[in-house]
Amino acid sequence: MSGGNRPNEGTKVLSIVVPLHNEQSTIKLFYETVQTVLSKLDVTVYFYFIDDGSGDQTLSILKELSRHNQQIRYISFSRHFGKEAGIYAGLQHAIGDYVAIMDVDLQDPPELLPDMLVGVQSGQFDAVAARRINRRGENKIRSWFSRRFYQWMNCISQTEFVDGVRDYRVMTRQMVDAILSLPENQRFSKGIFTWVGFRTKYIPFENKPRIAGKSSWSFWSLVKYAIEATVAFSTVPLTIVTMLGLLSSGLAVLSMLFIIIRALVSNSSVAGWPSMVTIILFIGGIQLLSLGIIGRYVAADYLEAKRRPVYVVKEQNKNIG
Repeated sequence: MSGGNRPNEGTKVLSIVVPLHNEQSTIKLFYETVQTVLSKLDVTVYFYFIDDGSGDQTLSILKELSRHNQQIRYISFSRHFGKEAGIYAGLQHAIGDYVAIMDVDLQDPPELLPDMLVGVQSGQFDAVAARRINRRGENKIRSWFSRRFYQWMNCISQTEFVDGVRDYRVMTRQMVDAILSLPENQRFSKGIFTWVGFRTKYIPFENKPRIAGKSSWSFWSLVKYAIEATVAFSTVPLTIVTMLGLLSSGLAVLSMLFIIIRALVSNSSVAGWPSMVTIILFIGGIQLLSLGIIGRYVAADYLEAKRRPVYVVKEQNKNIG
């Protein structure tokens, strides 16, 4: 599905993948704004709206737009599978020479599209991505944790994670096909985009607020997302668990020797039950933490082994690629 059905051989084709969930208030604003920018581009443009199991009027609006424009395609999931599934579905179905990924809330500035497209058309880059240079307007605590996340990932992973980078990017067909060749079910696109390689240019921009609606990303969903990214792109936590095990074992041996020597020298029983209980609780905590980390990796392997599809389609355009 990733490469076929080009409409005109002489015209370059850009497909824009837009994953969305409960975005009834932003779809038309997004489409009208992007259309204004696209009128300046010498390419044929197709929209691929991926409805991630929305519970509002999102799907109805997409149907209405597609009736008036044959270049608007939509896919609606049977339930909420997450943004990663939406991106994957869009990339699978998108046709043409270049593929863009954009958020519907216009936090991804459409005015960057011409420069991004020029970057890949020049042949110098395989992808041009947008990168926020600040987080103005965001919750300060959330912003702080976001920065620490990128620092953490760059410390533990061999894959580079660029701070502030968005999913918003334009890619060549070759890069898109490389991304689709990765069969994993538990996907973290920001890491995958970098892992596959290819020459990528980053365009900086000032952070922008949502035009309407409310983000479906809660703080805890972002924490879960960060854990999935860690498991997907690093085994360092397992190394940390091993080191903690060696450390606690070493301390246990030293404690045992200390108790034996003290008993032989003083010829008396060893006091200090509170400290002993503290040590036991500390070691027990390390063990439970270690089991939790190992269990998270086993769970990821378990989910991959079941080979369930990344998403399930309930409805889509009849003319979709």
